[in-house]
Amino acid sequence: MLKRIVGLIVAGVATLSLGGCMVAQSTYLKKVEEAEYLSREFADLKRGQEQLTAENSGLKTELADQARQKQALEQLLASKTDTLSQNVNDLRQKIAALEDENRELRKAREEKTSQLGTTYEKLLQNLKSEIAQGQVVISELKGALTVTMEAAILFDSGRVDVKPEGQLILFKLVETLKANRDRAIRVEGHTDNLAPSGALSRLFPSNWELSGARAVNVARYLQRQGVDPSLLSAVACGEYRPVADNATREGRARNRRIEITLVARD
Repeated sequence: MLKRIVGLIVAGVATLSLGGCMVAQSTYLKKVEEAEYLSREFADLKRGQEQLTAENSGLKTELADQARQKQALEQLLASKTDTLSQNVNDLRQKIAALEDENRELRKAREEKTSQLGTTYEKLLQNLKSEIAQGQVVISELKGALTVTMEAAILFDSGRVDVKPEGQLILFKLVETLKANRDRAIRVEGHTDNLAPSGALSRLFPSNWELSGARAVNVARYLQRQGVDPSLLSAVACGEYRPVADNATREGRARNRRIEITLVARD
């Protein structure tokens, strides 16, 4: 009986001992699993930290690059702005200079137009009797003033020397032409379409020579009266610029003419 009781006690102690070991082992395993889990999580967190650190470093480098680019762009913009401002100022100065020049040109043109108008009025006054008789026509077109005179009032038929009566008519132009300083004076000789004949043809084979000789003699007369020869020119036009029909006597008379034109100097 005693032996049985002792056996039961030993068995119970053994059972208790075995149960305690099993509890301790289970707790240990759990702790090991927890430690391994925490170790893996720590490793993951560390890798995540390293990745974030690398990304942060890259972002800092990119941000620094962008800051340098921004500074460079700001400097470039400031330089371009300064250049643009200077260009704008230069353009404004040029525009102002051009406006001043245009004002001067307009003023000069207005003065010339006024002078031409004054010249026109003087010639009308001086030649009013010849104009009334239809022997002289004064016209103004596109800044050119032209005095057209029939050849018959300046030359005898078949002659190229200015006759005395013609000189008196030309003399009426002298003072006005002498006062002119800024316009060229072009003397043009014109004829009808009938070629020179008889003795006249030996001196003037064609209307070119005839019209040229008459224009030159008018220019020479004006020069002798004091008109600036550097402003004078003589032009032979012959029969090739008619103003009327050469089929009629009246038309041929109108085509035989001298034109004295005031034009802008070259």
